[in-house]
Amino acid sequence: MRHTRVPADEQVSAVRRFNRFYTRQIGLLEEGLLKSEFSLTEARILFELAHRDRLTATDLGSELALDAGYLSRILRKFEERGLLERRPSPSDARQALLTLTDKGRHAFEPLDEASRQQVAGLLAALPAGERDRLVSAMNTVERLLGTVPEPRVPYLLRPLRVGDLGWITHRQGLLYHQEYGWDETYEALVAQILSEFVRKFDPRHEAAWIAERDGEIVGSVFVVRQSDEIAKLRLLYVEPVARGLGIGQRLVGESITFARGKGYRTLMLWTNDILASARRIYQAAGFRLVAEERHHSFGKDLVGQTWELDL
Repeated sequence: MRHTRVPADEQVSAVRRFNRFYTRQIGLLEEGLLKSEFSLTEARILFELAHRDRLTATDLGSELALDAGYLSRILRKFEERGLLERRPSPSDARQALLTLTDKGRHAFEPLDEASRQQVAGLLAALPAGERDRLVSAMNTVERLLGTVPEPRVPYLLRPLRVGDLGWITHRQGLLYHQEYGWDETYEALVAQILSEFVRKFDPRHEAAWIAERDGEIVGSVFVVRQSDEIAKLRLLYVEPVARGLGIGQRLVGESITFARGKGYRTLMLWTNDILASARRIYQAAGFRLVAEERHHSFGKDLVGQTWELDL
C-alpha cells in the first residue's frame, strides 16, 4: 500500500478546477451578480461601504486590491447615480470619506438579501454534519491562504466522539507512512489498539483527549489502565499543520494530571527512537528511558523504547 504526495502541477490543476466550480456554483459568471444590475466588483464595493464607516478610496483600493483608476470610475458612477456621497475627512484634507446614500442602501439591500438566500439554499441541501464540514473546510482555506489572525486559543481539547477512531487510525497510518515510510501494518496496529480501548473502556481509570482546531482533529492521546498502579500513555500524535502550538505538550500534560488524579504510581509509554519530537516532549515532562530494543516492524528496522514517569 503506497501513499504519495500529489505532484505540484496536479495541485495547481485541483485549485483551478475548484475555482471554476465555485464561480459557476454561485453565479459569478453572469453579467449581473444574482440577476442584479451590479457586477461582482461593484457589489463587493457596495458591501464594504454598507458595513464599514469612515472608508476612503485609498482604504477600498488597498482592501480589495483594485486598480486606482478602475475603482475611481466605479465610485464616480455610483456618485452620478446618487448611490454615494463624499465628504472631507476631518483628519486628512486630501482624503474624502465615502458613504452610501439612502438610495445606495436601498439598492444594496435586495442584493444582500439575495446573496443570503442563495447561500442558505446551498446549505439547506446538505445534512447538518455536512454543512459543518463545508464551513470548516472554508475556514481552513481562509486561514491557509489569507491573513486571518490566529485565535487567542488556537485549539481546544475535547473528549472522544463517534467517528474519531476511524479518523485517527487513517491519519496516523498516513502520516507515519509519509514521514517515516512505515507500511500498513502500523495502521492495523493503531486500529487494534483503538478497538481494544473502546471495547474495554473503563471511564474510572482511562481517558482520551482530542485536540481540535477550526473544527478539524489535529491531535490525540489515550491513557489506558495497565494495572492498579501503572497507566500507559498511547498513540500521541499531532498533525503537521498544528505543530508548534504546544498541543503535544498539552496532551501529555493532561495525561499526567489524569493519571496522578486516579492514583496511579507510574505512567509508562512505548515509542521508537526515530520519533524525536515526541521523545523531547516526554523528556521535558520528566519521563526517563528505562529500556531499548531493536525490532523490525512496519516494514522498517527500528529501535523501540520504553519510558516511565514516577507519579
